[in-house]
Amino acid sequence: MSTEDRIERSRLLYEQFVFGGDATALVSAGRELDAVEADLTLARGRVMHGRFLAEGYEDPRELPSFEHAAQLYETLGDVRGVAESLFWVGIFHQVVRRDDDAAVPVFERSREFAAQVADPRILSYVLRHLGIAAHARGRLDDARAWLEESVRLRRQLGLLPGVAANMVGLAYIAAAQGRRDDAVALLDEAGTIAESTGAHGITRQVEEARTSL
Repeated sequence: MSTEDRIERSRLLYEQFVFGGDATALVSAGRELDAVEADLTLARGRVMHGRFLAEGYEDPRELPSFEHAAQLYETLGDVRGVAESLFWVGIFHQVVRRDDDAAVPVFERSREFAAQVADPRILSYVLRHLGIAAHARGRLDDARAWLEESVRLRRQLGLLPGVAANMVGLAYIAAAQGRRDDAVALLDEAGTIAESTGAHGITRQVEEARTSL
């Protein structure tokens, strides 16, 4: 249901109370607006995170936005919403605070919720960032497994720029494991995908990886 539909439904439910005397309609109206608030709060948090990536400024409202969205979705029984919100809580800890110890348990919870609703998109993102955390901790086999599964899901979904991004990560892992030929092949494929999809940010990552490896 779209935001506009939910707001309109809340209005109709209010009228149901006013004209029909059904007080339970107010509860339903409130839930519709809670869903709108959850979607908006999550979206604002993402924009704040984007500004951090662009400008390096940590907005003090970012983490509370993701946490509040998770609470609202949980109250609503929206498992997918909880999974996505928790993913962004983990992203805040991993990317903004550079704290994998705080991020990994949240990613794990997000993965459990995403698995409950079989959402491959959220799972692909969570697995990518679990792989990044495992790589940082020197757990290269685990990192490779997480990223390869994320690649599989992203291919299934047609998220080709995301596939290319994961291949860059897999190339670094391959190099760390002494599999240089695999690293070169991964970067070649990542570069081809990035160029064909116009993913210029990933193209830059590929070139940086070629230089460093």
